[in-house]
Amino acid sequence: MRIYKPAAYEKMHMGLKVLQADLKSERGQAVLHKQLANTDVLITSFRPSALVKLGLAWKELHIRYPTLCLVSIVGASGDRAEEAGHDLTYQADSGLVNGLAMPASLYADMGGSLFTTEAVLKALLLRQRPGKTHGKGVFHQVALSEASGYLALPRTWGLTAPNGDVGGAHAGYKVYPCKNGRVALAALEPHFAIRLCEAAGLPKQAATQMHKRDTHESIAQFLSSQTRAQLDKLASKKDIPLYTLPP
Repeated sequence: MRIYKPAAYEKMHMGLKVLQADLKSERGQAVLHKQLANTDVLITSFRPSALVKLGLAWKELHIRYPTLCLVSIVGASGDRAEEAGHDLTYQADSGLVNGLAMPASLYADMGGSLFTTEAVLKALLLRQRPGKTHGKGVFHQVALSEASGYLALPRTWGLTAPNGDVGGAHAGYKVYPCKNGRVALAALEPHFAIRLCEAAGLPKQAATQMHKRDTHESIAQFLSSQTRAQLDKLASKKDIPLYTLPP
């Protein structure tokens, strides 16, 4: 990140103290272990075999630092932990890569960061909790492929597929063109759908027919006649969830 997007690296590390060490050297190992002696949680992003080579495998660490927790980030869990991979391959494995288009975000990486935060908190809570883990370090493994799979669940369930309610089948939950741009419309719940249909001049029962072609066409026709400013005003006045966008 520091190499290909320095500004992002700086933002992600704002307020953090950064130490660099060559862990393949004795000097680098000394720097690391000086820190580990007073550390609550160590987060790694190496393959399991690399941790073994660096002397950072959980079994060895736990003996040396009984109260230290380890959260190990890997690409995939189990037998696949040694496979080469990256965000794109994990998204592809989760069904989030369509055609030749690149994903809009690094979902596996970003989701993995949240999974890691949860793992850190869980480890610290278990260490504090009365019982067999009290006062002892805890090990957790976080797989980016599983984070990607979790974020892909709406797609797996069919919710975001073209025939799904949040994939375009529901007339109140789509991206439409408007007079001078686009509008991301999210009138999914019945009360929002009723307000949308009323604003579009449709009968109230149309709100129960949001999957019909006629309803889609009528709402599309209404939105195409409105400017972004008009739609923003409508959203505020009628409490309709929408967000206008440039062309």
